[in-house]
Amino acid sequence: MDRRNFLKTATVAAAGSVATAGAQSTPSSVGACRPESPNMIYRELGRTGERVSAIGMGGYHIGKQPNPDESIRLLRTAIDRGITFMDNCWDYNGGISEVRMGQALRDGYRQKVFLMTKIDGRDRNTAARQIEQSLGRLQTDVIDLLQFHEVIRLDDPDVIFAPGGAVEAVQEAKHAGKIRYVGFTGHKDPSVHLRMFETADNVGFHFDTVQMPINVMDAHFRSFLNGVAPVAQERGTAVLAMKTFGDPYILQSKTVTPMKALHFGLNSPASVVITGIDSPAILEQAFEAVKTFSPLDRQQVAAILAKTKEAAMTGKFELFKTSSHYDGTIKNPSWLGYTNG
Repeated sequence: MDRRNFLKTATVAAAGSVATAGAQSTPSSVGACRPESPNMIYRELGRTGERVSAIGMGGYHIGKQPNPDESIRLLRTAIDRGITFMDNCWDYNGGISEVRMGQALRDGYRQKVFLMTKIDGRDRNTAARQIEQSLGRLQTDVIDLLQFHEVIRLDDPDVIFAPGGAVEAVQEAKHAGKIRYVGFTGHKDPSVHLRMFETADNVGFHFDTVQMPINVMDAHFRSFLNGVAPVAQERGTAVLAMKTFGDPYILQSKTVTPMKALHFGLNSPASVVITGIDSPAILEQAFEAVKTFSPLDRQQVAAILAKTKEAAMTGKFELFKTSSHYDGTIKNPSWLGYTNG
């Protein structure tokens, strides 16, 4: 089914069916008890009752090591040192990232982490299939947080919440105990995030988390931090930060150091700063950022933003906003479950 015809199935009556299917998230009365390290910052995850590490282990980079043993060793070292938030996605490195994380979470490590992954499927059947594949690769019966990935088109919310849309598969998986919390991600434009919230509100659906770019340049161009984060906070939806370094174009602008970029993210309203960690050195950098972090005052934030303003105004260092370079579902429309026509 192509995108246009899929959208034609959306009706007002369907909104009621989504709402009555138990869309409201049920907050955990007591967050899972995971080991915490004095060398890490831990924060509340919205209104879920969960406490998670302020640094999240980015899943994409975990699939890039030539030897799987390197990935597993890196993940377990991060967990042993106090990182409890694990990020991943069904499509990262063709599934390799989930496979390696699943291998690393054997031997009792699964119980030490809050596990998140994402799906691309926009229709019920595709989403359900991807959920099952992720569960298998991650070698777990339960995914703590499942997020709709790459909500970057203005009609993505319509497709996800349409009759036969992905939200139905997610609700079914949640009712079956396969997932605990639900969120969404996107990196293109704040207006899409706001429309996702609006569409969910119309059917009584609460998102537990929302993932967005938060970095030293975002404030100057299509700002998620200024435009979306306050809306999430009003709803009790936890903010997850990504694109701290612009992978790696913001660092290439020479307007900020990695340490200051991480400090800026940690200073934001984000519960977690998800960052790509592909080596022991970069892992050490993340822990050093936590060790040396102290809250920034308004003058310090203003000084950072003043330094990045000129470089940031056109978005040329935030390619995820201004190009299709990071749009995996544009390059691979089959991941969505229909022809992107």
